[in-house]
Amino acid sequence: MLSDMTKQSIIKDGAIQQNSWQLINPSESGEYQLPSSGDIIVPLKLWQNQAELLGQHSGKVGVWINSDEEPEWIADKLQKLPLIAINFPIFTDGRGYSYARLLRERYGFQGEIRAIGDVTQDQLFYMRRCGFDSFSLKEGKEIEPALNSLASISHFYQAAVDQPQPLFRRR
Repeated sequence: MLSDMTKQSIIKDGAIQQNSWQLINPSESGEYQLPSSGDIIVPLKLWQNQAELLGQHSGKVGVWINSDEEPEWIADKLQKLPLIAINFPIFTDGRGYSYARLLRERYGFQGEIRAIGDVTQDQLFYMRRCGFDSFSLKEGKEIEPALNSLASISHFYQAAVDQPQPLFRRR
């Protein structure tokens, strides 16, 4: 189960910001308690099964994708989503990198892609190259050093989502 991110600071667009989204986790009985207002991030399965109810929510509704779910499952509905969070259940699960890249390059998603779960400073630079633009660090991790790590390399040889042309084409 993911921790509640509501009051946690995040890194977004290269700056530390206060998180305005609430992550909706199931209770121990598997039920979901939706707040009456505010921006929420719901699990993909809840979003698929309760689309009508969520459409009446008074805030923005984003979706989180777990590593065993596929971005293509929501490809035809991306224009309705302001935010997609990709959950990293453990540090060594790299499927989320591919998911972000697919969302940006194959499906043309222009909204916010947020990394959630077991997200640490060591991953941020590579996540940004794959298309993430916001990061909710794992609980207990310091945000200032993580932000500074994003500026550790200024020029890239390879093409990626954040720089589509390789260095030799930019010269």
